[in-house]
Amino acid sequence: MKIRNLATSKVATTPIQLAIITLITSMGAAHAQTQAPAPAPTSASQAKANSESTTISEVIVTGTKRATSLQKTPVAITAINAAALEDAHVQNVQDVVNLVPGFQATGQGDHGVITMTMRGIGNDSAKTEYADPEVALFIDGIYAPRPEGATSLLFDLEGIEVLRGPQGTLWGRNATVGAVNMQTAKPKIGESSGSVEGGLGSYKRFGTRGAFNIPVSNEMALRFAYAHEKHDGYVDYQAPTMLSLDSQKAAFATYLKNGGTVVPFQPINYALFVQDGPKYGAQDQTAARISMLWKPNAATKIDLSYEKFIDRGTPSMNLLQTPRAGQSHWSALIDTAPFSERDSDAIRGRIEYAINKEMQLTYIGGYSKFSGSSRFDQDGGANAPTSFTSGGSMQANNTVSSNYKNFSHEVELQSVGTRDVDWQLGLYYGSETNDIRFDIPILNGTYQGTVGWQGSFIQPKETVETAAAFGQATWNAGNDTHITGGLRYTQDKRTNVDGRGYGFSGKPELSQAAITPNVNPASANSNFAPYSFNDGSYSGNKVTGLLRISHDIDKDNMVYGSISTGYKSGGLQDGGKTYGPETLTNFELGSKSTLLGGTVRWNNALYYGKFKDFQFSAPVTAPDGTRGLQTSNADGATVYGFESELAAKLSKDDKLQVTIAIAKATLGNLVGGSNDYALPACKIPGISNCLDVSGNTMPHTPKFSAQVLYQHTFHLNEGTLTPRISLHYETETWLSVFNYGDGDKQEAYSRADLGLRYQSTGKSSWYADFFVRNVGDNKVKTSAMNANGPWQAQYLPPRTFGVNVGIDF
Repeated sequence: MKIRNLATSKVATTPIQLAIITLITSMGAAHAQTQAPAPAPTSASQAKANSESTTISEVIVTGTKRATSLQKTPVAITAINAAALEDAHVQNVQDVVNLVPGFQATGQGDHGVITMTMRGIGNDSAKTEYADPEVALFIDGIYAPRPEGATSLLFDLEGIEVLRGPQGTLWGRNATVGAVNMQTAKPKIGESSGSVEGGLGSYKRFGTRGAFNIPVSNEMALRFAYAHEKHDGYVDYQAPTMLSLDSQKAAFATYLKNGGTVVPFQPINYALFVQDGPKYGAQDQTAARISMLWKPNAATKIDLSYEKFIDRGTPSMNLLQTPRAGQSHWSALIDTAPFSERDSDAIRGRIEYAINKEMQLTYIGGYSKFSGSSRFDQDGGANAPTSFTSGGSMQANNTVSSNYKNFSHEVELQSVGTRDVDWQLGLYYGSETNDIRFDIPILNGTYQGTVGWQGSFIQPKETVETAAAFGQATWNAGNDTHITGGLRYTQDKRTNVDGRGYGFSGKPELSQAAITPNVNPASANSNFAPYSFNDGSYSGNKVTGLLRISHDIDKDNMVYGSISTGYKSGGLQDGGKTYGPETLTNFELGSKSTLLGGTVRWNNALYYGKFKDFQFSAPVTAPDGTRGLQTSNADGATVYGFESELAAKLSKDDKLQVTIAIAKATLGNLVGGSNDYALPACKIPGISNCLDVSGNTMPHTPKFSAQVLYQHTFHLNEGTLTPRISLHYETETWLSVFNYGDGDKQEAYSRADLGLRYQSTGKSSWYADFFVRNVGDNKVKTSAMNANGPWQAQYLPPRTFGVNVGIDF
């Protein structure tokens, strides 16, 4: 998304894609338009013009897969440009939350990912290939299938567009309640420019990033961009309380008396508790991208990029909601050291060819691969051990390996220019291959203790294939009324080959130790045996659609209404069982207004959504003690609410932005279970513990939330000084569908972020940007659990501060 002019870009690398490139470029300029568009203004001149203007600059968005003015686009869409992202110090999707009404993002520590919720609908279990999100993530219009993409560094972006409501007709897979499209900065032909930035901050934060635009010829340009962010973890290590030998022996005797496994006594080895090294909640991420723009003739435009992302940070941690006596909130008794190693590569491309003055053909293609592993202390030291095998519990969630490869291809044919009917047609194909091994050792007391339960989940090959055809047309019935209709047919297929769940056999003559990556659970001597055979296949199809009417009251005011449907495919779960698809029908009314001579922009949306067969996923335990991930289809869910966004330029030096969201989301009939909660015994087959959650409020859905951002620019002799403040407030929210009391709730809270930026206006364009985030050091929960007894939670980061210094050239 750009101010004034916007172009999305993407590319290709398969033989088919290269053949298309060759074909298009060989066409020359035979069908070229007679005049090339005027060159876009440089970012520096554009920024200066925007700062000196007393009106809000026009924003061009691509939410309808064609470049349109934000105020003329009848969709609930929030467009965040590069300057706003920089002001808010946005580094990943979780940082975008406070800039978009009705949007939440939750950290999931055991897999080190971020899951997204929009308008009260999300899936906190969409952490691996076993569950899909309700909010689709795109980069340059190319779908990022797994939640690891949301934790990647957001760097050198042109902007982010957040579309709220079902986007299935044009955007497709898993855009059930919305889509997030990140647009990377593109090369500019004929311009030599760049920027370099470095920063320091709390928790030994060090960051650097830069971008360089290099003209190659009159037809081609390259852009190099990089980013590195690193800081220490937030969670300190607690020193274990040293118990006397007599105390340990007494606790061990009680353990045996209560039926514990008979083993020889041994003292607790306190050296097994982690006391140094990387802490939980640390960041250590590096990313780089090279992009190419090539315009071989006036009719053809080719964008290609390659991006590398490396993550060596650590997961976030489950902390006691009520700290242990004498310990700080940001600390835990840890017996499993944190570890995370994730690497991803992505190639993205886009080819645009103007067939003539009335039609354009576009190819969008992408390839990505990911590999990672991690180690996480699931119990979080909730209970201190009383002996080597009693009192506490040692549980580690270890992703031994996780890999996926994803291809996507899309071809679009659309009308261009002014006409009575604007239309677009498209074909899409996406494929994904996943494999994962995930181990869960659970020992009584400590790593020395007897086995409580342990298992290994190995999925050597899981595939997803999606094919779709779509079309959308808008009848411009006069100059002020526009009627849009669209349909999409989607066909999905999923397979799981040789997937197995292995559980501990308990044979006394074999190893009783915690499972490690070098143990092959399929071996006869491993003390493991398969209990879950996950081979299976699923196929399904669905037609989704859109009907919308918009009316321009005048050149500054527009109203619209729409009916749209969203769809998320069914799939496979442990045991090879299938679950059904979910669908959403959404009714929406909206308005967009530009007021007071262009100094105020005010957009509103009122929506009502009805789900059918809403998918609920959670880890569960069967009556025989085995574990797995289960997905159930609830009878439905109902969501409704109101969103409002107001942006005002009070003067050329004063900017104000206000967003408001009012929401209500209620689950239909469902009895659900989860290993993260101490739930009552279950009467339905297949689950040990469960709760009837019918009619409960959906998680991460405050009834009311608001965000206010204000900044003022002071003009100095050779620069400007701009202080800014961001205030966020939201009412209480549940953290799960169980609505399980105060521990499962985030109370109403407010949060403030502060910034101060000095921008030189002299010969060199340098700047210094100071920031404080979470000024009040609020402890804001994003997820909760009480499976270990005491209530634990994951939290947004504590107060942080820092400075970034950079120069544009």
